[in-house]
Amino acid sequence: MFFLSELEHSLRLPPHLLNQPLDKAIKGELESLFLDTVIDKLGLCISVYDIRSIDGGFIFPGHGASTYTVKFRLVMFRPFLGEVISARLKESTTSGLRLSLGFFDDIYVYVPLLPAPNDYAPDPSHKDGVIWSWNYHADPLTVDWTDEIRFKVHSVNYYPIPVEQGDDDDPEKKDSKPFAPMVVIGSIDDDGLGPVSWW
Repeated sequence: MFFLSELEHSLRLPPHLLNQPLDKAIKGELESLFLDTVIDKLGLCISVYDIRSIDGGFIFPGHGASTYTVKFRLVMFRPFLGEVISARLKESTTSGLRLSLGFFDDIYVYVPLLPAPNDYAPDPSHKDGVIWSWNYHADPLTVDWTDEIRFKVHSVNYYPIPVEQGDDDDPEKKDSKPFAPMVVIGSIDDDGLGPVSWW
């Protein structure tokens, strides 16, 4: 689920940070650039683990700040296929479930990946929400908001940044959901998966 990834980056260090120790100033700048950012095929950056090397310190004409070549390692969240993870229910709609790990909310379990036979009923406590249930031997087992839910990672998808962003004047774009650069698709259609209370 968590991996160390080594990267190299040309970092421009603003002059107001030169009064700090160099490694501390560079680590702060790396954190502001990479934390909570999805890097294609690497995952979601959780923290800067360490700095391996700092080279350079050149001031290029017209920049007014020193530029360093930094090699560093990041702690990345990147679940692998088949991994079983525990999460909480964030949203339940007719298209399936949306789960959250607390620091990552773009986990979806679509209807074909729910245990069959299944059914849903309107949820009176959540607008446009439904309560999913698995009809196990004519005994409905529901997916409750309070349950811890175990899911198996079915796929991890990385999407390119869209050219057109939401526009406040256009009602269709205004109501669209925010862009998610990394989406995890999960399955609860297997033994031991789904709400912990089922087992």
